[in-house]
Amino acid sequence: MTDQQRRARTLAMDDRELAEFLRAERTCRVATMSGDGPRATPLWFLWDGSALWLSSLVRSKRHSDLRDDPRIAVVVDAGHGFTELRGAEIIGDAAVVGESPRIGTPDTRLDPMEQEYAAKYLDGDVAELHAGTHAWVCVTPRKIVSWDFRKLGNRG
Repeated sequence: MTDQQRRARTLAMDDRELAEFLRAERTCRVATMSGDGPRATPLWFLWDGSALWLSSLVRSKRHSDLRDDPRIAVVVDAGHGFTELRGAEIIGDAAVVGESPRIGTPDTRLDPMEQEYAAKYLDGDVAELHAGTHAWVCVTPRKIVSWDFRKLGNRG
């Protein structure tokens, strides 16, 4: 193992740190591919412990990109100074879950996710998620890379 590989492992978040980070942060950057090339957009998200959930406008270019090519990369990051930077890159596959667009038909897969999302972002108003403009996209990770430069301390 090279020094660079050892350093990367030292800076990586463990499973608990990663889960706490992804549950606490609010905005991610979603990268999709289209015929025009890559596209990156910010979105709110939820982490359920094994997958990332996005509420996406069904009439957006991002949504049509994912219908055509489900490969996705998502970055969640935080920090300002170099030794404060931390984040995660999630590379995976996206799939629409449930009705599209979402109008609120009961769905045991989505109901708990919608409650959590509404509490985190919408002052508890789940009805806003049932306006017929969005659909749920579940991102199943193939690879997760994380970093926490706060672990550098004064070595950075």
